[in-house]
Amino acid sequence: MLLLAAVLLAAIVFEYINGFHDAANAIATVVSTKVLTPRQAILLAAIGNLIGALMGTAVATTIGVGLVDPNVVTTLTVLNALLAAIIWGLLTWWLGLPSSSSHALIGGLCGAALSASHLNWTVLKWSTVNSSGHTQGLWPKVIVPMISSPLLGFAFGLCFMFLIMVAFFWITPHMAKLTFGRLQLVSASLMAISHGSNDAQKTMGIIALALFSATTAGTLDHLPSWLSFLRTPTFHIETWVVFLCAFTMAAGTSIGGWRIIRTMGHSIVRLQPVHGFAAQTSAAAVIQLASYFGIPVSTTHVVATSIMGVGATKRLSAVKWGIVNRIVWAWILTIPITAVLAYLIDTVVRHLG
Repeated sequence: MLLLAAVLLAAIVFEYINGFHDAANAIATVVSTKVLTPRQAILLAAIGNLIGALMGTAVATTIGVGLVDPNVVTTLTVLNALLAAIIWGLLTWWLGLPSSSSHALIGGLCGAALSASHLNWTVLKWSTVNSSGHTQGLWPKVIVPMISSPLLGFAFGLCFMFLIMVAFFWITPHMAKLTFGRLQLVSASLMAISHGSNDAQKTMGIIALALFSATTAGTLDHLPSWLSFLRTPTFHIETWVVFLCAFTMAAGTSIGGWRIIRTMGHSIVRLQPVHGFAAQTSAAAVIQLASYFGIPVSTTHVVATSIMGVGATKRLSAVKWGIVNRIVWAWILTIPITAVLAYLIDTVVRHLG
């Protein structure tokens, strides 16, 4: 029970960090274009994340049972995966790098599962078909989207910004700033809702997996009646888990993430309201599409490449490729580093008994 309590606490901490780390992506452009003050933008993002987190559980199910064999996962495995993701999230936040909390969690889960199974690689689900006939696994749900979603973000941002330039070629700079400043309130709201609908679900899946593992292991057999809601003999997302993750992410968002906002909103490319509107709308469209199909994409990747695509319509040199290079390396290294970190943590903890 103490171990399960530690898992729930670690999951809440991870979701809280996700709130101020990744939610900064949703509001970076609206702050950098001075359409909203930081305090107003944080409030908007917190409300949007709360709404988005209550919109479904498809991504949560993918995280919980679609990537690794749930039979090898124990409460300790989940805890060590979360610890690895928390360490990486705090490190990249401190460095101001917009890395992916989603990929940190997935990498941690894979590394901890490999340690628990003594490097039995078959516990990782690379590509399987579930009972509903849908394809799941690391390849279709993580690896392919890790490559395709940033490309889609860049393409959507580039094309959408180009269409805006063609459709509004007649508009004056003052009118453009006024019009797209107001429209950016809509796009920022959509972005925050999209972030909540995808990212909050990842922690839901982890908590549900921990409860399922503890129940099947018999850990929760002697719970008092007032704690019977913790028992989950079959994997599913409980309503209280949804609300817990939704409110935790909203609380994390409320404290901001200024290091990430500076990188996303100022360092990649200089943005005007029209660019912010195009980038946010493009990113929100890609993320909502992924959430519909239960794909846990990286909000960070999609937003950053949407900003790059929008900036490229000015000229390629408008994008600060040196900053982009640092971000891309953080993306590439996230899953391997968190997998190795979780493997080491799990191995050491089990060795110590």
